[in-house]
Amino acid sequence: MSIKFEVIKTCKQSGARLGRLETPHGVFETPFFMPVGTQGTVKTLSSEEAMAVSEGLILANTYHLWLQPGMDIIKAHGALRDFMKWDGALLTDSGGFQVFSLTDMRKITEEGVDFKHHKNGSSLFLSPELSIQIQEVIGADIIMSFDECPPPYADDAYMKESVERTLRWAKRGKDALRTDQALFGIVQGGLNKDLRAMSAKGLIDLGFPGYSIGGLSVGETKEEMYEITKFLDGILPFDKPRYLMGVGAPDDLIENVINGMDMFDCVLPTRIARHGTAWTTKGKVVIKNQTYEHDTSPLDDHLTGWQATESKAYVRHLFKAGELLGKRIVTMQNLMYLKHLMKEIRQAILEDRLLDFRDQMKKTTNYFKTR
Repeated sequence: MSIKFEVIKTCKQSGARLGRLETPHGVFETPFFMPVGTQGTVKTLSSEEAMAVSEGLILANTYHLWLQPGMDIIKAHGALRDFMKWDGALLTDSGGFQVFSLTDMRKITEEGVDFKHHKNGSSLFLSPELSIQIQEVIGADIIMSFDECPPPYADDAYMKESVERTLRWAKRGKDALRTDQALFGIVQGGLNKDLRAMSAKGLIDLGFPGYSIGGLSVGETKEEMYEITKFLDGILPFDKPRYLMGVGAPDDLIENVINGMDMFDCVLPTRIARHGTAWTTKGKVVIKNQTYEHDTSPLDDHLTGWQATESKAYVRHLFKAGELLGKRIVTMQNLMYLKHLMKEIRQAILEDRLLDFRDQMKKTTNYFKTR
């Protein structure tokens, strides 16, 4: 089985979608958020803990796993799920975003990309076909087409050339696939709606079981991001899942669910956790601030889980003392909060009140106050 997807309900107030995604390793209600397990681990957490703070589906990174530990070691264990002892479902990116972030170290050709190892400088090459082969070894339920992720403000001529090449690469990757893994096409085109439409329609013509939206949350404004997702909502097939890549801030999740998106991932919740920023049901908390030095209240008295019951003063103490437990606590808190938030979003869709839910969040939290 590849995947099956259906839209169960459309919110009458907002137009947001409640769906059901069936994979070989789990069935999930959409919209949902996926924690990022770049190197076969959600940073600081065991696989059991990652399962507790997720819906049971996480993302792994093709580029990093290809370089370390390498495909031979993963293959010797069977697949990545066996290597990391993960009982849930897996999604992999294509490696394209990482390669194209190496701006000064790569050369794009029609065949693929020549680039340098980001640590030791050795020469590497990645093509649409090789990206698929790596993802086949990793064994994820859902995999991505190899794409170029150009800067959002690249000129239209370059962006058009990039989109056309990404479409050709998508076909090559689709032709190379030898498994029943669900391969998603990735819509690119920056902030140019004509190019986004061309990219989306080209991928739809090729026929994929799902469609990803790349090249957002990479430097553009939030309003520009929302304008593109709202535009694509009217173009992408209604009966296929839409995956907005690299987006995970609470306000962005709500706004993009309203714009018809179903799946999300982002390193943000775990990255900011390691620097002491906690997301709670009452808003963002910078736990290292002195205001929490004597605060005996729990980190989040509206969430379950051991991490939520620790006092703010204790968590602050752990950060000030350089103890790793502090990073683990806030990592679990941020992911548990997003799991809670997405559940509340799904319930609001079911009850046709997602806009009311967003308005209430604007009044009771500080997540929308940074615009």
